[in-house]
Amino acid sequence: MKRQTFLGGAAVIAAGGFVAKLIGALYRIPLTNLIGGHGMGLYQMVYPFYCLLLTVSATGIPSSVAKLTAEKRAAGASDRALLKSAFKLFLAIGAAGTLFMALFAPLLSALQGSPELKGGYFALAPAVFFVSGISVLRGWFQGRNNMFPTAFSEVAEQVVKVGFGLLFAYLYRGDVQKAVTFILLSVSLSELFALLLMLFLFRREKNPFEGLKEGDRAGMKGILRLSIPATLASAVLPLSSLAESVIVVRLLKGYTSDAVGLYGLFSGGAATLVNLPVSVCYGIAAASVPAVSAAGAEGGDARKKVLRALFVTLAASIPCAVGLYFLAGTAVGLVFRGLSAAEAATLTKLTRVMAVSAVTLSCTQTLSACLTGLGRPGKAALSMGSAAAAKLALDFLLVSRPEISVYGAAIAADVCYLVAFALDLVYNLSVTKKRQGEKKSDDHGSRFGRKKRGSDRAGQTGDSRSKAGRRADGADGVV
Repeated sequence: MKRQTFLGGAAVIAAGGFVAKLIGALYRIPLTNLIGGHGMGLYQMVYPFYCLLLTVSATGIPSSVAKLTAEKRAAGASDRALLKSAFKLFLAIGAAGTLFMALFAPLLSALQGSPELKGGYFALAPAVFFVSGISVLRGWFQGRNNMFPTAFSEVAEQVVKVGFGLLFAYLYRGDVQKAVTFILLSVSLSELFALLLMLFLFRREKNPFEGLKEGDRAGMKGILRLSIPATLASAVLPLSSLAESVIVVRLLKGYTSDAVGLYGLFSGGAATLVNLPVSVCYGIAAASVPAVSAAGAEGGDARKKVLRALFVTLAASIPCAVGLYFLAGTAVGLVFRGLSAAEAATLTKLTRVMAVSAVTLSCTQTLSACLTGLGRPGKAALSMGSAAAAKLALDFLLVSRPEISVYGAAIAADVCYLVAFALDLVYNLSVTKKRQGEKKSDDHGSRFGRKKRGSDRAGQTGDSRSKAGRRADGADGVV
């Protein structure tokens, strides 16, 4: 497994992410046919809390571990201690997340108005622990500019999930509640397989620490100092989605009997289609962290790296968004064949409303990663928090109106990602501008210091010559 360049690494992860998301999207065709719109709604209602726990226990890990690994490699130091500390820390956090999900399953399912979801939470809980270990190894490989393990494991876990998911859906197709529970269990099985695969790929690395000087001890406090802000930045969206799964469904229930179905079309349909191009651009975000980190560690131009990553993201996401808007009906017809004509029409309109988010969310993803690479993940958390607040406020304002209905949630999502994109861009430009100023100041100071040392040496030489001349004159006088 060889290291890749920035664009090469981005392409590898983009290809893996696209294939994985495509498999996941195609998976929904037979899955919807087997468990119906209501079953898909139940399936999607469990995911927000799961995603929130993943964010706390895993999502911030790859970027923070990748940054620290890249910095150590740039300094010629070993990252062995870093890897060990990260494993101990995040596996413990992942175990706590699994326990937390299992303990709160009854309460969450009751709050969502669907007590039958309790078993689904139990089935999905082990996945939180497995993903924590996967994320550490993915971050370590990414920090070494090797994106292949991440891409390969993403595709592999999707294949396993689809295989078990369709098997369980077929076996329990007569009992939607039981089918959803076992489909969620297939997610845990797929993450276990992905973890074993990543461990296998790590063991295949030949002498990964050879030729490097022993680095400083990587304390857990140092890892947390970077990963906590990165985690907060990543946690905002799942947290807002969790709140949205309660708010939107309850608001819709005020004037329609198909609230769960409509929410399923929004979160499991339109959001899934929009996330396809976003997943392609994830490779750019993943490759940006080590590139920006190494540039900062080596005194390079981090601003140039950030702008390059942004332009590549725009070039990849804009055509996807345009295609998504004009081909929304075709995409819905291909991916969600089991929907009724009315459901397909609703999903098509939702997809068109959210098409612009394919650009803004992709750019937000890349710029947030760049902020992590710059050592400022807290800025990304701040921008996403502001954006999520705007999103939830618009949910209350728009979804409560029957004439807007679930489309209000799509509009709120568009505004959310636009706000996050704008703020992240401002923060990136501000941080890199400040660093450029500091670098120029340091360079000027270095040049001034060299000139001063040269003048001092010249003065000292002149003094020496004067003293030598005086000694010579004195000697001549004696003679």
